[in-house]
Amino acid sequence: MGTWDASPFGNDTAADFANALDEAEPEAREALIRGVLVRTIDATGYLTEAEEAVAAAALIAAQCPGGEPVDMSYGPEKPMPVFPADLRVLADQALTRIVDDEDGPASNWGDPEDWKQWRAILTRLRAVLAPPPPSLALFDVQP
Repeated sequence: MGTWDASPFGNDTAADFANALDEAEPEAREALIRGVLVRTIDATGYLTEAEEAVAAAALIAAQCPGGEPVDMSYGPEKPMPVFPADLRVLADQALTRIVDDEDGPASNWGDPEDWKQWRAILTRLRAVLAPPPPSLALFDVQP
């Protein structure tokens, strides 16, 4: 994997994924993102699409409250569709799978500081993607 920084699109594989999204018809972009997330969640053994899943999660998180825009110099150049809410859950599940895989992408970082930065980015993405806790209606109590 050619990596130049710890951002979601800071590696060759994620940059290739961005190119694939740009080349896809607008209505096919959601399916590409959904597919990479589901395959990462369901993967057994080595997570072959982890870098793409992190990039997909960043695109979804960018549309969520508190999400940060994706770096357009490496991410897709074309606009993404508005993603359905269920993709937030899939993205969070995929990131959980990636973070929990000690032999996966985490093992690719030679410099511990780069690994910490990458891990912090995943943590921020998960915080944005996590569904808000259900709210309970409070009763109006009269004295």
